[in-house]
Amino acid sequence: MPGFVVRKKRFSEPNMCFTNLVNQDKLTRSQSDHCITSEAQHKDDSSILPGLPDDVAKLCLALVPRSNFPAMGGVCKKWRLFIQSKEFIFVRKLAGMLEEWLYFLTMDSEGKETCWEVVDCLSHKCRSLPPMPGPLKVGFGVVVLNGKLLVMAGYSAIKGTSFASAEVYQYDSCLNSWSTLSNMNTARYDFACAEVNGLVYAVGGHGVNGVSLSSAEVYDPDTNKWTLIESLRRPRWGCFACGFEGKLYVMGGRSSFTIGNSKCVDVYNPEGHSWCEMKNGCVMVTAHAVLEEKLFCMEWKNQRKLAIFCPKDNSWEMVPVPLTGSSNIGFRFGILDGKLLLFSLEAEPAYQTLLYDPNAAVGSEWQISDIRPSGLCLCSVTIKA
Repeated sequence: MPGFVVRKKRFSEPNMCFTNLVNQDKLTRSQSDHCITSEAQHKDDSSILPGLPDDVAKLCLALVPRSNFPAMGGVCKKWRLFIQSKEFIFVRKLAGMLEEWLYFLTMDSEGKETCWEVVDCLSHKCRSLPPMPGPLKVGFGVVVLNGKLLVMAGYSAIKGTSFASAEVYQYDSCLNSWSTLSNMNTARYDFACAEVNGLVYAVGGHGVNGVSLSSAEVYDPDTNKWTLIESLRRPRWGCFACGFEGKLYVMGGRSSFTIGNSKCVDVYNPEGHSWCEMKNGCVMVTAHAVLEEKLFCMEWKNQRKLAIFCPKDNSWEMVPVPLTGSSNIGFRFGILDGKLLLFSLEAEPAYQTLLYDPNAAVGSEWQISDIRPSGLCLCSVTIKA
């Protein structure tokens, strides 16, 4: 009996230890499973679309028609941030889903109210955008950057007080909303501006108290900052700008060192941070647009011809505009589907929207388009998103 008792104790202790180890292992595995589940849930919560890798989820969102973007932006913060990003435009481009929409700034018949509107490029119907922040301005600059519209600076008159502005507003075409960006370093109006290599340049114009400006600055959307760059050799105002092959071209307008309007072209090279000068420019430009690496202009003295500039060889070509009647009636330009639109500045029923196709067969370059803004077209831009 004593031996039996001793043997029972010897076998009982290991069994108890084994039982404790099993229970501890079950507890550890339970805690581990809980941690894994929690981690999986955390990863799932942080993903754009639960259960999908982010690259696949981003492609799914990019395939949605553009008209649904404002509603998508209200789903959650992650969706909204992605829709606002440059990556979203890039993914839509890779997927072949970029859509062109045409935007107008129009003025009513009494010349008192302005409104931004967008044209549905399928039904060609106009709808108004939310009101732009800030007071009514003239002489402002307009640039398209990363699928967004930037409206910069300008000249305002409030309660008898006139002033130049440095304010910058951004319209997000995907979310259909306005926001405020950093102010420019210099308040200015009647200046030149353009996008080059993902940056926005503002050059010359008039400043506070109407002083003529030679200063220039550049905006970086990644930092939301304006930085002053090398100034022009002389003040210049009433000019316009465009980007070709990574360089900034400034044309038209007037200079304090020229009698009348300037034919000089100022060219800025961002790599060398320097300006150079060409003599083969155009003067008194009332409308301009860049299409297929060429500049299309209309000069005040000749409203019945398109002046087309090719920067590769600095050459100009003149194309007659097929319109009869008064040559005093000017135009504003728009671009859609690789074609140039000419919107009449007069409300004459006989003057319809003209369409110029640079790639059409000879003799069929000009057509009539049914696209028309609801009021007088002050400016027009095309946004791809």
